[in-house]
Amino acid sequence: MINRTGGETAAGGMAGGADSNGTGGGRPTSRDVARLAGERNTIGFHHSADLKSWTYAGGFVKDGIGVLECPDLFRITADDGTAKWVLGASADGTGSGQPGTYAYWTGSFDGSSFTADSADPQWLDHGWDWYAAVTFEKRQTDGSPDPAARYALGRLNNWAYAHTTPTIDADGFNGTDSIVREITLRRSAPGAYYPASRPVPALDSHVSRTVNLGDLTVEGTRLLDDTGISHELTTEITWSRLTGAGVQLRRSPDGGRHIDAGVWSDYAFLDRRGTVGPDTSGNRQGSRTPFDPGAGRVRLRILVNRTSVEMFVDDGRYVHSSEVFPYLVDDRPALFAAGGTAVFRNTVIREFAV
Repeated sequence: MINRTGGETAAGGMAGGADSNGTGGGRPTSRDVARLAGERNTIGFHHSADLKSWTYAGGFVKDGIGVLECPDLFRITADDGTAKWVLGASADGTGSGQPGTYAYWTGSFDGSSFTADSADPQWLDHGWDWYAAVTFEKRQTDGSPDPAARYALGRLNNWAYAHTTPTIDADGFNGTDSIVREITLRRSAPGAYYPASRPVPALDSHVSRTVNLGDLTVEGTRLLDDTGISHELTTEITWSRLTGAGVQLRRSPDGGRHIDAGVWSDYAFLDRRGTVGPDTSGNRQGSRTPFDPGAGRVRLRILVNRTSVEMFVDDGRYVHSSEVFPYLVDDRPALFAAGGTAVFRNTVIREFAV
């Protein structure tokens, strides 16, 4: 797949060409660059002058995360003004305790080879079900590509149960698409960058009702009055001393079934073991990302749909996306705090018309 963006192009769309040192700041050359998967542990780069004859130019090799599929390559400007190249691919790191979603590396690209800032991949999603993802250009009001943002869309399903989700018999489909995200690059430390994710603002046009709950103090579990199977919950949780806090989603009338999302000790998590799930092995239930409990606060934005939950932690620093299959009668949210008292600040529920 090739997407022309000037003299030098790449599949998936590059924001400009590459100069001699691979920073992407120079003039593009008069050739096309394709990156191809299908080489198992390698993303290959090929050159062509006519889009008919192709010459292998080099490859990026990474072992230990399965077959590299759906490769992606783009240039993006970070919040500090630095232009970086991002190489991505759908991969499987579950054998070593990593996600099995969209792996990426920041680095430099010279048109033939990609040099990563770090050999180990980072992951754009840490849930179980954000695979075969693609990114594409965001356009500015004048129609030109936005150099500082892209959109991303993933498939909510997993190879481990791609043909056995509960909906295949009842509704005739397996998996669904994620919410489209806007991706921006942020600096986390000197020389280190990560793509931050947020749902696209176009989601606002599908809101049917907004419930502003304000600040809620919670010790133990607090059941909310709102009901629904498709909504967004946003809140900032603060505390002085606490073991964990978060939200129970799609809770059953008797409280026995629910999906849990929040923070516990030194990790943020999304756990679907308390509801109907697609994984019968029991091995793919909860997902975790690092969290500093000393921060005393965490921002959560959680999108709940009929068969999915997507949780954005601290303005999209980490995202967890997983399939879930609750019963339709399971439609209540609840807040919880363990080991102390938490205040859920500026809590808002937005219901969506589906």
